[in-house]
Amino acid sequence: MVLWLSTTFCELRIRNTHKAMGTMQRTMGKDYYQLLGVTKGCSEDELKKAYRKMALKYHPDKNKSPDAENRFKEIAEAFEVLNDPEKKEIYDRYGEEGLKAGSGGGGSGGPGGNFQSYQFHGDPYATFSSFFGDEDPFASMFGDSGFGPFGQAGGMPGMGGMPGSSGMFGNFGGFGGGTSSPIEKNLPLTLEELYQGCTKKMKITRSIFQQNGSSRQEENVVTLNIKGGWKAGTKLTFNQEGDVYPGKKPKDVVFIVSEKPHAIFTRDGNDLLYTTHISLVEALCGNCEIVVPTLTHEKVPIPIGDNCTKPGSKKKIKGYGMPISKNPGQFGDLVVTIYVDLPTILNPEQKRGYTLCFVVELYYYRIIL
Repeated sequence: MVLWLSTTFCELRIRNTHKAMGTMQRTMGKDYYQLLGVTKGCSEDELKKAYRKMALKYHPDKNKSPDAENRFKEIAEAFEVLNDPEKKEIYDRYGEEGLKAGSGGGGSGGPGGNFQSYQFHGDPYATFSSFFGDEDPFASMFGDSGFGPFGQAGGMPGMGGMPGSSGMFGNFGGFGGGTSSPIEKNLPLTLEELYQGCTKKMKITRSIFQQNGSSRQEENVVTLNIKGGWKAGTKLTFNQEGDVYPGKKPKDVVFIVSEKPHAIFTRDGNDLLYTTHISLVEALCGNCEIVVPTLTHEKVPIPIGDNCTKPGSKKKIKGYGMPISKNPGQFGDLVVTIYVDLPTILNPEQKRGYTLCFVVELYYYRIIL
């Protein structure tokens, strides 16, 4: 009787496993290729051209539609995945859900058998800044070059742009003038800096042009006071700090906060996201504890009770997220996602043990129910 139940149960598990694998292959989540408007076999050059086009189209500073910010974020995530050969291979095989679930210490099917789960760092402005560098991506969207009457980036015709000066405060030279659009510069900050708040000093170098065409350079050190809880996209404006041209109002210089990717946490609004793994035994039996790190270096224990823990279960730790800048003294939450590491190999004794456990459970439910 026990042997028949064991065989029947194993057959049912095999069928369900095959069904689940088929479901996972069909469930792709977001279509990164569609978001960028490219085909699966596109070249690296085509991918970059597509990101440039879509990022400029949906940049929240230029596109004021309600869904622009969300589309801008999705486009950045799609590009970061498809531009990374390893992430792209995993996405092509398992889709968004497989990419973000990972295989942790167990499971197979990814490149090399194991791969870490992927979470987008949440800062599309950092991706945008990394892609365009010092280039002015919006220059071609206006009737002139956007750098004043000489058509050059801060210089006279044929002389090129005036170089900026480097120093202990950083380098932000060559700020043009002549149009109302501000000069925007990326300000990358760590999660720790955005949690605690900090002060940054940046040196702005600009050119002062005279009526006769001569010019001189002027340096100014500005202080940026970063408040705890600020988010990516927060702007700090310094009025009329751009290059000075006769008869024209200097541009404003705007620093835009971006978040540097963190090794442990991902930010989601005011919440912090953290991913951890437990073993199959811990998931089934419970009676264990997960220790969660925080940005304050405090370790917070989360008890796992007697009930089984499902893969992807979430635990919320109140008040351990980011500070809420508009409500001093209030904090978001730390959301912990728990994944279960499945063993890759079972010896005969372990197989008999697991089979016996499930057979007894199945027999128990048939008798009771």
